[in-house]
Amino acid sequence: MTIQLDRDPETEARLEAAPEARGLRVEDYASSLLRESLPHLATETGRLTLESLRKMLHEMAKGSENLPILPPEATDRESFYEDRW
Repeated sequence: MTIQLDRDPETEARLEAAPEARGLRVEDYASSLLRESLPHLATETGRLTLESLRKMLHEMAKGSENLPILPPEATDRESFYEDRW
């Protein structure tokens, strides 16, 4: 299927830069954006398949290696409720 889009200059620049950073062709990147944004049909059981779950978790983890390592005190109870102590 061929889809023709009218884009503003800023969107066009972003659409050219994003796939280049990932080593993809613009067409492949745009196709993946459409595929990811469309709702997935549930399986007959209404549950995720193991492969779908793995793919979802992999996508969620992308870029997580760049997250900072937090000190333990950043996630202790007192840090969440410090204004209540």
